[in-house]
Amino acid sequence: MHLVRVGVHGQIGRFRTPDGARHPRAARVVVRTARGLEIGEVLGQSQGGQSQGHSAGSEADGELLRAMTPQDELLAQRLANRAGEAYQACASLLEERGVAAVLTDTELLFDGRGLYFHFLGDPPPEAEQLTAELAEAYEATAEIGRFAQTLEEGCGPGCGTEEAKGQGSCDSCVSCALADACKT
Repeated sequence: MHLVRVGVHGQIGRFRTPDGARHPRAARVVVRTARGLEIGEVLGQSQGGQSQGHSAGSEADGELLRAMTPQDELLAQRLANRAGEAYQACASLLEERGVAAVLTDTELLFDGRGLYFHFLGDPPPEAEQLTAELAEAYEATAEIGRFAQTLEEGCGPGCGTEEAKGQGSCDSCVSCALADACKT
């Protein structure tokens, strides 16, 4: 069990590794939370099943899937750029429409399935409608749904194996950024 910090607000959770791997402090990792796939930072190992007020029988907050790969880091940078674009678009629309809300941050999950807009305090209903429109627009332009499925399942049957070359959405599993992380 690892303690991992996730999200723009730095929530700390307990994450199990399906394969029992141990990850060092400060390692960047991919975790599955209730929201989807996210990037986290390992804070340490959970000591003896008890940590941060959790009892030994308490449930994990998710799975720690793997350490970040160089391909994951490149993808994370692209997603950060998209989140920055979404922030600018939202801030501009809030100003244009005269909506009194203070946007503090945007967060695009690693699997691309969730785009979250964070506000100071409770945003008015107009801001919620605007962010729903933006999230829908960003999902459509980025084809995030198809990308998220590929990130989780790989490029096709047997992704990452020699037999899978030419199947699915990539020409060669050698060039597939997911080949090291996919399920074989």
